Amino acid sequence: MKIRWGKVAVFIVCLIPLAHLIWKAVAGLLGADPVAVITHATGDWTIRFLLITLAVTPVRKLTRQYWMIRYRRMLGLFAFFYGCLHLLTWIVVDKFFDFPEMLADIAKRRFITVGMIAFALMIPLALTSTQKAIRRMGKRWTKLHRLIYFSAIAGVIHYWWLVKADITLPRMYALILAGLLLYRIIDWAERKRMPRRAATKPEVVAS
Repeated sequence: MKIRWGKVAVFIVCLIPLAHLIWKAVAGLLGADPVAVITHATGDWTIRFLLITLAVTPVRKLTRQYWMIRYRRMLGLFAFFYGCLHLLTWIVVDKFFDFPEMLADIAKRRFITVGMIAFALMIPLALTSTQKAIRRMGKRWTKLHRLIYFSAIAGVIHYWWLVKADITLPRMYALILAGLLLYRIIDWAERKRMPRRAATKPEVVAS
């Protein structure tokens, strides 16, 4: 029962950015360029949820709060959800379904190209986020879901190349991502060393 209500609470909290954006739209507080505000807000939250998802494992291990793992999949799906909103804003509101122009933009503008790569990498993660997929794929599921690292990297690059001048936010995201990736590398190296230590440990002979 507690787990279920916990997931409901996390679900509601994850919808707050969208609710805030809708409230601003209804109240007419999106400014002179509402499309740009919506595009940036949904893009920001896509990257934030990717980083939050990646942060679950290190925070869980460092704080020994192992219950946090229950919400990682939901957080990852919300990253995909806001990524879909970000993409749909560009397709529907900005480009009005002008697919030839969109294809030209993807080929011509490198920040759009890498943004599309970031989104494409999230698709197989979202499609295999069910318990059934986890059971069916086994170890392959873990390997596939390492794509989240590459999606996050591409997302940060996309944002960095987009803003050009004020890189404060993308730089902050890049530093957070670098820290998370460094933790994973150190953790992987430690786990690789542990079997070697066990193998080289001298045996204690009873007297």
